[in-house]
Amino acid sequence: MSAIQLKNVSRQWGSHYAVNAASFSVREGAFAVLLGPSGCGKSTTLRLIAGLDQPTAGEILIADKDVTGLPSAQRNIAMVFQSYALFPHLSVAENILFGVKVRKEPAEHFPARLQRVAELLGLTQLLDRKPGQLSGGQQQRVALGRAIIAEKPVCLMDEPLSNLDAQLRHEMRREIRGLQQKLGITMVYVTHDQTEAMSMADQVVLLRDGRIEQDATPDELYARPATTFAARFIGTPPMNILRLADGPQGGVIAGGQGEAVCSQPGAGLELGVRPEHIHLAPSGGIQAKVHSSEYFGADTIVACSIGEQALSVRAPGKVVLAAGENISLAWEREAQHFFDAATGGRREDVI
Repeated sequence: MSAIQLKNVSRQWGSHYAVNAASFSVREGAFAVLLGPSGCGKSTTLRLIAGLDQPTAGEILIADKDVTGLPSAQRNIAMVFQSYALFPHLSVAENILFGVKVRKEPAEHFPARLQRVAELLGLTQLLDRKPGQLSGGQQQRVALGRAIIAEKPVCLMDEPLSNLDAQLRHEMRREIRGLQQKLGITMVYVTHDQTEAMSMADQVVLLRDGRIEQDATPDELYARPATTFAARFIGTPPMNILRLADGPQGGVIAGGQGEAVCSQPGAGLELGVRPEHIHLAPSGGIQAKVHSSEYFGADTIVACSIGEQALSVRAPGKVVLAAGENISLAWEREAQHFFDAATGGRREDVI
């Protein structure tokens, strides 16, 4: 059963589409991430699911029930906002219980529910404190607690970790994912951070200019990107995209020297290769020129070019290369991705 389903949902302001004919479904108990750059429509999509905005067209179903015209209170969902939205004059316990009190749920159940949530989130010793006495990570846990205590089957989260530092974000990613799996709730999570998406999600819905670019698992998004946009949005450094030209034996990298990379004519095609799949070859291979190298401990990122086309190589360990040095590059045929240069779409017919 699908916990959430969008059918050709659009949100339009004048001639501008914030969301344009979006269709996807999230299965029950899954962790789905709406991913994309700023302004792509991911937060608007979440607000449409939550009932905070109304779609211009399309249908929204939650637990197979059409909720398109229903207010948020009738959609049986919980939500965690980017700003946490905590009441500064209330204690941690009062903030967590605020929603269930407003909904006038049975008060006799509050102590047991509060204790359970506090233990889950490590807030037991902080229940009497005010939000101003908490760290950013603790405030985030309180906001999570307020959503969890509602005991709703669907939880929506709008960039909840964007206000935290890098180390704390890493810790909170693991906590949120572990919590979602333990409770078995369906979660829809908005972020522009591909690391969050790849490390937490069962399903990633990648958005671009209000449209869905690709809806897939993290594995598929990395291994089989549907477009050059998807290919370059996932991965650090992003996938190298190189123009091809016609060669005597097939498609060759435009402006480069080396053997053909595919058997078909190269004009109108682009080759995608991830930096981590390229290795330095002792001889032969594709000739490139080094521009810079950055050592990060576990690996070295080498910025180089083939002709006038830039590309990155992610080499394991420390690699010392001088700017202007000529090197040979190689990769396995299985690491190659081909795209249509005009549309950016994946080409499965090229070998």
